[in-house]
Amino acid sequence: MDAALSKSTKIAITVCVILATLMQALDTTIANVALPYMQGSVSASQDEIAWVLTSYIVAAAIMTPPTGYLTNRFGLKRLFLISVAGFTFSSVLCGLAQSLVQIVLFRILQGLFGAALVPLSQTVLMNINPKERQGSAIALWGVAVMAGPVLGPVLGGWLTEAYSWRFVFYINVPVGIVAFFGMTTFLPDTPRNAAAKLDWFGFGTLSLAIAAMQVLVDRGEELDWFGSGEIVAEAIIALSAFYLFLVHTFTAREPFVRPSLFRDRNFTAGVLFISIIGLTYYASLALQPPYLQNLMNYPIVSAGLILGPRGVGTMASMLIVGKLIGPVDTRYLLALGLGLTAWSFYVMTGWTPDVSQMTIVVVGIIQGIGLGFIFVPLSVVTLSTLAPELRAEGAGLYSLSRNIGSSIGISVVNSLLTRNTQVNHAEIARNVTSVNRAFEDLAITQFWDPISAAGRTALDAVITRQAQIIAYIDDYKLLMIATLAAIPLLIIFQKPPRTAATDSMHVME
Repeated sequence: MDAALSKSTKIAITVCVILATLMQALDTTIANVALPYMQGSVSASQDEIAWVLTSYIVAAAIMTPPTGYLTNRFGLKRLFLISVAGFTFSSVLCGLAQSLVQIVLFRILQGLFGAALVPLSQTVLMNINPKERQGSAIALWGVAVMAGPVLGPVLGGWLTEAYSWRFVFYINVPVGIVAFFGMTTFLPDTPRNAAAKLDWFGFGTLSLAIAAMQVLVDRGEELDWFGSGEIVAEAIIALSAFYLFLVHTFTAREPFVRPSLFRDRNFTAGVLFISIIGLTYYASLALQPPYLQNLMNYPIVSAGLILGPRGVGTMASMLIVGKLIGPVDTRYLLALGLGLTAWSFYVMTGWTPDVSQMTIVVVGIIQGIGLGFIFVPLSVVTLSTLAPELRAEGAGLYSLSRNIGSSIGISVVNSLLTRNTQVNHAEIARNVTSVNRAFEDLAITQFWDPISAAGRTALDAVITRQAQIIAYIDDYKLLMIATLAAIPLLIIFQKPPRTAATDSMHVME
């Protein structure tokens, strides 16, 4: 394909591809900083508003693996155009949503259409460039992917402050329109294979298991977990669907997921590893904006600016680590990344609302550096030992595991935050009684008088705030432990051959 295209056409296609990728990458973080505003607008609790994040991630996770089949069946250009148009239209619907149910449904739609944008973008760039230029093209594309976490919080904060939270979705409209018409004009058609087949039973049972599990985790806290018939039913559906998926996988001639993938030790460990990393990283992204805005009373723009440097740290470390892969054992790079990430969570367990801005920025940068030292080497060590014909499928499952870990992590930490706030509130309130000698001090009773209604209200607000601070500390402690728990998995990894490691860089995400 590359020989038939002029240089200007290739540049135009590359710009459109990068715009589409940036649009999708932004939407993984741009909504985070606006969550407290959405929460008030749709009257949702803190664990309920997290569905805005998890619904998008789960939908994208489910639709990522069948991208290869859809490309063969409908053609790359047609699928790309459908994905961009669908993503843009569903973004408009998200901005117009008037209730929590509506915005969650439209975010699911957004995730379904957006899932194919990243793998299709990689494929297009590989197709339009000769082999000697593919590395540079993918590197340029990678900058757009890395720019998402940097621009997301800052742009989301500014749009919410200057206009409203709805504009964090409307911003996709001009980008999507330019990408759509650019692709329509410049991207050549590709052949379609009408005979392409997909293991619909395997895909359906796996999707049902993932969806039921996510609803269970999202609604468990609200419905008192297994004391609710709905939660029990969702657990039965998830387990039954996953059991059918496993049986079908090991008995079908051409299953949706080939079991031979998991005979590779590196791949099996990497899939488990990235799910843990997804759990800790994205969960921390969901915790930070409400902490800064609700407990520290930061304006939304300031919160976005403070969170942005974390992405800068990730970008810088990914540029450095790309040159270290090969000369340095990837397991050492992973150990360094895990160590920095665990240290950042350890520091955060000592945070109170009095922590300085500089401390938040520095810890965020270090956490971002740690993430960069994890993502790139982990992609290489996981995929490099797979046979070339299995790498595309392996990359899809790798991305699926990351998204599942991310969605579960966000749900779990928000559920624990709600539960621990209630537990801590009850524990602190036990010592707040009218006979407590501390209330004999007039300086205290002037504001927090347990006898008067106004005093009790003010006292309850202070207790709730302290309970939330402790609950956040508990969440950060959990994330630190989960990060440290991943370190023993490094023993399982084999050192990839240098040539294989280099080749695998072309298929990683």
